[in-house]
Amino acid sequence: MNRSAAIVALLLILLAQTVPPAPRAQEREDEIVANLATGRLIVHVTKEGIVFATIEETAEASSIAPRVISLDASHIGVLLGAAEWVLPGAGGNPIRLEKSIPRLGRGPDAASPRQTEDNRDLEMIGVAFLEALRPLASQLHHKIELGPDEPLFELIAIGYAPDFYGPEVWLYEYRVTQEALRGDYLRTSVLRPRTMQLYPPRKHEPRTLVEVRYPPDTKGPSLQERILQNDPLIARVASSDPKFAGVVQKVQEGKAQNANSADAAEFLRAVVVPLAGKARFAVGTYEESHGLAWLVPPEEPIEKAKEDKNRSPDAPTLRRKP
Repeated sequence: MNRSAAIVALLLILLAQTVPPAPRAQEREDEIVANLATGRLIVHVTKEGIVFATIEETAEASSIAPRVISLDASHIGVLLGAAEWVLPGAGGNPIRLEKSIPRLGRGPDAASPRQTEDNRDLEMIGVAFLEALRPLASQLHHKIELGPDEPLFELIAIGYAPDFYGPEVWLYEYRVTQEALRGDYLRTSVLRPRTMQLYPPRKHEPRTLVEVRYPPDTKGPSLQERILQNDPLIARVASSDPKFAGVVQKVQEGKAQNANSADAAEFLRAVVVPLAGKARFAVGTYEESHGLAWLVPPEEPIEKAKEDKNRSPDAPTLRRKP
């Protein structure tokens, strides 16, 4: 080997030692982590309003309960899937996805009527969550373990459409694609949400309960299936009160919308308690003229946050009051 070749060889060795390898296990340990909101949402649309319940389904130690938030003046939302993110070195203070979106309108509460001038189109709500989710998911560089066609995040919008269209329930499913950049270092991209109207059903179809689960492959019968089968739990609750028996009958007949709202709310609370067991749950109602009211409020996580000095003490909130 001549002197020039030896110098080139030495430079190549030094270069190989100074070029950092592709991100491996150590970088994965420091990667952003998504805490999943797992469980189920049950919605019963009645003549007077909308009754709903959420039940936690703990899939992992870091899982959280389904989260209920205000979307705009005529809709609330339930978040399932990657609703909370933890950045490395953030001191354990997670990023809650709904706090990353712009203000979508004046939030409803039990004392505030609907403000139609603040109503936003549901497509804008879907895009707002998409834009909040993209920069977080882009920091995922390892293979995501999701089932076939399983979304990373789901938003269920519950409320009332404008122009007296009536109650509606929409499902937004946010899926991801992953592209290998080098080795097992991946680029994660969030696709535009796939939307599906869950309520109202098509003309002449029965009016039934709406139920959404995350993960989607969670096993077990839905509440609608239990009612149609009149399983022991439903039979026991229905026999305990004539009002509950009336709610069950309306659902079985495919006329769930004709059930009395107050009776449906009490029935749902009576059923959810044994269904949830030791898991966290919440039961509430949402009416077009009165907004949100809780029968069983959710256990909201308490965050360390800077006080907003410009926020009025009377501003609407979904946080459980002490």
